Amino acid sequence: MSRGRRSCGRDERRACECRARCMLPSLFAAPTTRDRIGRVVVPVMVNGQGPFRFIVDTGANRSTISPPHLVHILGLTAALGSTVTVNGITGAAQTVYVVVDSLQAGDLLIDGTALPVVWAPVMAGADGILGAAGLPEKSLLIDFQRNRVEIARHMDSFLRGQSVRIHALSVSHGLLAVDARVGRTRVTAIIDTGAERTLGNLALRDALKMPRSRGVVTVTSVYGATEEVVRGEIARAPQITIVSLRITDVAVVYGDFHIFSV
Repeated sequence: MSRGRRSCGRDERRACECRARCMLPSLFAAPTTRDRIGRVVVPVMVNGQGPFRFIVDTGANRSTISPPHLVHILGLTAALGSTVTVNGITGAAQTVYVVVDSLQAGDLLIDGTALPVVWAPVMAGADGILGAAGLPEKSLLIDFQRNRVEIARHMDSFLRGQSVRIHALSVSHGLLAVDARVGRTRVTAIIDTGAERTLGNLALRDALKMPRSRGVVTVTSVYGATEEVVRGEIARAPQITIVSLRITDVAVVYGDFHIFSV
């Protein structure tokens, strides 16, 4: 046994081996535009070059790339005269796109895909968005406490055994919707790892009958994948319940956001 290290017994060795198999690649959280809340970022290879910093976003059904430097570095040219519609939280926009030969993150490899070219404050220096909602059938494990991400064909059986299973419905191009409660109010919620805050529509705000102290409302700016900036009202929500999960002390931003119409 080498100095300063301790060997594992048989039972401990089994646990050590399991932890080793479950170890995820170390990633980092990218700073956001204004409030400095971290987002999980994964290294992505584009056309064999990189890695580049892509935000992992289960609320996006397609991946995007950000100008100007990355498009130039990769020698990509936007499709002449062609655009795609990008629906963001705050609005919709027509944007050009580029076609890349390969996009690779971990065990995930996507060949010949079109990436809308997006440049908005929400990117905050990131090179792109990995739209997890649009991925083929893969296992996506996101560890928020350690800011780690693993994309693989299958989830490790040990991790599966430690997880809470939540039934979700795939809606609108792969977005994951779950049944939940905010206080006593039943809601349908989208799981969105790319969002900096939890958002609610005006119907939820009115259903909760949120008290307003002497008419004073805390207002914030909400940014999305387009250039539109929309104002929202911040208020603490009652307990959020998703199956056996209990989430408390959450500040929700309520507003008339474009994404709810989508």
